[in-house]
Amino acid sequence: MNITGRARMHGLRHCVILAARPGRWRRTILALLVVLIGYAAADLFWPLHRDLSRFDPIATGTLEMKIWRSYYDRQHVTLFLELAQTLRMQYRFPWLRSYVGAYYGASAAFTFKDGKERSDYEKALPALHTYFSLIRNTGNRDFDVSRTTALELEWWIVHRQRERYPPGALGSACAQAAASLYRVPAGSTLEHGQLRAQAMLLRDAREEAGSVTDADWATIESLLHRSYLSLSHAVSSTNDVAGAR
Repeated sequence: MNITGRARMHGLRHCVILAARPGRWRRTILALLVVLIGYAAADLFWPLHRDLSRFDPIATGTLEMKIWRSYYDRQHVTLFLELAQTLRMQYRFPWLRSYVGAYYGASAAFTFKDGKERSDYEKALPALHTYFSLIRNTGNRDFDVSRTTALELEWWIVHRQRERYPPGALGSACAQAAASLYRVPAGSTLEHGQLRAQAMLLRDAREEAGSVTDADWATIESLLHRSYLSLSHAVSSTNDVAGAR
């Protein structure tokens, strides 16, 4: 074969290789998409059995304080991001699932915030139900989602309409919601509920007096630290009888 023939053959092989490359790239991209979709589906929907009793109570209390500030300041995006972080911290959500949960949690919170009466507040129930369904699908506590959702909304209402309830009602309502979620006796979460209620009522009193200062928020944060330390002890000490899946 002369030089011209060899050049033609080389050029032909080069054209065949170039023609084959788009097919290989398409297969590679398709394989990556399948992997990513599979990862996202597992992250979002695969039932996990993570131990909900294992959370950092100090970090959880600090995040709750920040969420309250964002809620009252109507900082929707900030609250969404903080709630996603809380879901990863307190309930051990995977990354994508934490943002889906945060969306439903924030949606429920701001639907409730705009309400004026119980019928308005109950419009938050569908998003709140989905929020707790995601928690149950992630953790090892096979709790009653509908009951826990109703108890969660109830303490929101007790807090909003606290003048209609006797002293201590808010703490008891918070304790019952936590006990339902973690499947422990309500008496074991009463201290958690009372300290959490104390933190809420302090914020309310300072707001009614004029403003909530940074020093007030620091006191609220300290109360929430104590509240979640109490909850951590309650759910850890009853872990063996809490109804793990």
